[in-house]
Amino acid sequence: MAAARFAVSRVALASACAVAGLGMLGTGSAAQQPSATAARTLHVGENAHLHLTSKSGFTLNEEGTAAGTIAGAIYIHLHIANNRGGVTAEVNIYPRGGSLSGHGSASYQVRGAQAAFSGTLTITRGTGGYAGAHASGLLFSGTIQRRSDAVAVQLSGSLTV
Repeated sequence: MAAARFAVSRVALASACAVAGLGMLGTGSAAQQPSATAARTLHVGENAHLHLTSKSGFTLNEEGTAAGTIAGAIYIHLHIANNRGGVTAEVNIYPRGGSLSGHGSASYQVRGAQAAFSGTLTITRGTGGYAGAHASGLLFSGTIQRRSDAVAVQLSGSLTV
């Protein structure tokens, strides 16, 4: 008889837990429920004139303002691979309402008083209104004035937000 009461008690307890769990599923507020937002594609075309903020060896730290589709403050760390004819870049853009971060690589060629670079950039992260942003293969090009290390940069392509 005790075994039968124990078996009934376990079944009753399991049933009560299941009912309580199902009841809790419907109690979340709309803010807690997952929501889907349709991705949108922006065709970006940015131009920026940057000035040197610091330099360490073959790394130039630049800042300025980007003008175009996602206008805002822009910071670039250019790492120049002097013996390989290339540059890599870490880029952070702060348009109104969020931020975008990415990295790129480009070929590098000295042309008299300036050096030119051309390659691609990938956006890996976004915040705020740009949360979830990503892009690959954005065209990334520009020039570096060898005397002042000032940089002019252009960025174009499609960005998914």
